Amino acid sequence: MKYLVDSHSHTIVSGHAYSTRMEMIQAAKTKGLEALALTEHAPKMPGTCHEFYFQNYPVVPRTVDGLHIFMGAELNILDELGTVDLPDFVLQSLDLAIASIHGPCYSTNSEIIEKGSRDLNTQAYLNVMKNPYIHIIGHPDDGRFPLDYERLVRGAKETHTLLELNNSSQRPEGFRVNTEENAKVMLELCKKEGVYITTGSDAHIDIDVGGFSCIEKLIQEADFPEELIATTSYEKFSRLIRQKG
Repeated sequence: MKYLVDSHSHTIVSGHAYSTRMEMIQAAKTKGLEALALTEHAPKMPGTCHEFYFQNYPVVPRTVDGLHIFMGAELNILDELGTVDLPDFVLQSLDLAIASIHGPCYSTNSEIIEKGSRDLNTQAYLNVMKNPYIHIIGHPDDGRFPLDYERLVRGAKETHTLLELNNSSQRPEGFRVNTEENAKVMLELCKKEGVYITTGSDAHIDIDVGGFSCIEKLIQEADFPEELIATTSYEKFSRLIRQKG
């Protein structure tokens, strides 16, 4: 099976990544991808770019030597209400938006229940999926923020939101916890419910663009159907992204 779209990557402007836009694009072309999503970290992530960066996306070409480019953002989910760190008028101008929980940016409004609350974390994702301008849930496999995966998958199905299988999460040196176990649970539920997944390298350097070796192993072990993988062609991915809203 070929994965021809990388739906999650970062350039140097995200603050803790190491390659330029053109270096990432060249890497995607070398890997034989049809499309690459450049999804810079949104403003609440320390060291990343200002909101103005995302507002200026219209000046950026969406094809380079035949490679399709999605100019997007990886939003920070800020609380269990599903608040994110770019306003809707900016989100609606992006090609795609990922929403993720990141420790430095996330807090609950409850003084009693902490970040480890399975219910509040799940509620955060369910609420953010209701936003018509958010297309993908990023690295929901991170066990530092426990989830009810049955509710997550049902919510994704109801809102036409893609659930990400994140290659970076599955790397042996990765800092997220229980990722393989959680990804397997999610894949089985997605297969049962007919929910689409997306493959994201979460590359922060050009050599990792289009790198899916870790998640490919999980997909094979789960006998996950190709028809539920959004990233096997540019046309399929674009169609599924347009279904949101």
